[in-house]
Formats: sequence, structure tokens, C-alpha cells
Amino acid sequence: MAAVTSLDVARLAQVSQSAVSRAFTPGASVSDVTRAKVEEAARKLGYRPNAIARSLITRRSRMIGVVMSYLDNQFYPVVLEKISQRLQRDGYHVLLFIADSREADAVLAEILQYQVDGLVLASTSMSSALALRCVDAGIPVVLFNRTIRNSHNTSSVTCDNYAGGRLAAQHLVDTGHQRIAYIAGMEDSSTNLDRERGFRDGLTERGRRCFARAVGNYDFELAKTAARELFAGGDVSQRPDAVLVANDHMAIAVMDTLRIELGLQIPQDVSVVGFDNVRQAAWGSYQLTSVEQDADAMIEATARLLLDQMDGAVQSRAIVLPVCLVLRNSCRRGPQP
Repeated sequence: MAAVTSLDVARLAQVSQSAVSRAFTPGASVSDVTRAKVEEAARKLGYRPNAIARSLITRRSRMIGVVMSYLDNQFYPVVLEKISQRLQRDGYHVLLFIADSREADAVLAEILQYQVDGLVLASTSMSSALALRCVDAGIPVVLFNRTIRNSHNTSSVTCDNYAGGRLAAQHLVDTGHQRIAYIAGMEDSSTNLDRERGFRDGLTERGRRCFARAVGNYDFELAKTAARELFAGGDVSQRPDAVLVANDHMAIAVMDTLRIELGLQIPQDVSVVGFDNVRQAAWGSYQLTSVEQDADAMIEATARLLLDQMDGAVQSRAIVLPVCLVLRNSCRRGPQP
């Protein structure tokens, strides 16, 4: 039995073959009456549009590549879910690549093989190199939650990481903390550089300096090690009374270490502030004060910017969205009595 074609549907629906194509193309211009006639005819004939065949005609795969380094950080599974849903509303589907900096060449070859229409890069460790190679290959790219220094050829969507670090530092000083430390993420990543710069400037504006610093590399176990380094020894005056952690993923590890391993009370002995405001930050066992990135706004801006680039409406643009500090019980609200 011969396969049902779009021409068969067009004949039954008494419309043109191009109208059938438009009826099954998200965002295409077609009247509600025509779409209903086409869908009814397709249902009767058992017709299903062939996405592969359509991509050969339109020269668009309707696929968007999303590159991430890992999904351990609780922020990124939410981002992946929401950006997939957002792009599906415009008829695109997400193709996920998980890779680190050592695999940039292999990932690029795979991206080119799948002929994705655009790319979202949310990888901390490989964004810069891969983004520039994809731009050279003619693939529209948007960096999500990171930037490339001194590059005018790539688009990006970030929160105001500098303002977030500054806001957290000033809040900790204003609530009476004296020895404020910082646990960094990946030291050369734009997110960490901006957050730490804002943190240090916020302290300076209040007449303070960073009391101590350790590096967690955005890794759960390394964040635990960083906490042990900062809080080693029994002399209370030689350990922080507050710590800003470069993201919530690490902050949760830090809180577990301080309470379970070191026997410290939060916030009585030490206040902890994170960054991202992931869903887990509000859990009763953590109640983590955190600088909030508005994931919904960042995803909408990323999708809109990428789609505009794919349509040739814009070349490159950097979008920076505001942040706010969400106060919970991991941070002391005022000076100790």
C-alpha cells in the first residue's frame, strides 16, 4: 500500500499542497478554517507529516542544540526543561549535548552533522571556544548565563552577576557580619569573575575586605573541601562568620559540611548566602538566602534573541537582566546581641 502524501491530503481537503505544508508548519500563515480542513483530511487518511522531508525542502532542521557541561547544578535541569518548552511553542525541538572543554572539536563535528538551526551554550568550561567556532561555521549562537570577554560577534543572556555579588556583600555587612568569606566557582568563568568582583566592590563600599577565600569550581565535593579549608581550627576569631558561595549547588554542600561535619549552627555561628535561588534553596532543611536569577526571563530572552538571529533580524546582542536577594533563615537578619 502506497504511503499517503501531502498531495492526497490536499485533494481530500480541497486545498493546495502548499496550504497543507503551511498547516503543519508552526508559525506559518494559514487560516483556522483551512487548518481544520487539512487536519480532518489528514486524520481520515492517516497522514503524518515527515519532518525530515520538510527539512530538506525548507533547509531548516527545526532543531536547536543546547550544550551543557553537566546537570548536577540544580539550576540547569530547570533551564533545560523550560527552554525546551519555550522553543517547542515555536515548532523547534532541543537536541542536548553534554560535554566538557576537552571535547570541543567532537561536539562541534556532531553539531554540524545534525545541522541544527541555532545553538544555546550553557557550558561553563567550553563556551568561549565552541561559540566562536560555531559563529565561524554560520550557526546562530546565544550564550546562556555567561559571556565571552572582548567579543562582539556573540550574543549572550545573563543576569547582572556583578550586582548580585555586590548586593549580597552589602547585605552581609549591613546585618552585622564582620568576617565575610567567598567560595568561588570556576575561577576563569565569566559568572564567577563578575560575582566575585561585585562581592569585593560591595565590601569595599562598606569599608570592608574579603576575610578569606576558597575555590569550589561549581562542584559539590570540592565545595565541601572549600568549606573545610575556611573553617579549619577551633579559634572562632580566625574563621568566617558569613560566606557568599558562588552558586546554590555549592552552597548546599557548604551548609551540609558546616552543620553535619563541623557541628556549626546556621545562622547562629555562620551565615550562608548562595546564588541562583534554585527550587531546593527554599526546602525546609536549607532555607538558603540566595541571589535570584529570573530563569523564566532569561529563557524568554534567550529564545527570542536566538530566533531573531536565525531570521536575520539581529547580529549579536548582550542582554543583562536584574537580580534580587531572597532572604531566608540561612542568613542572620541583624547583629548578634
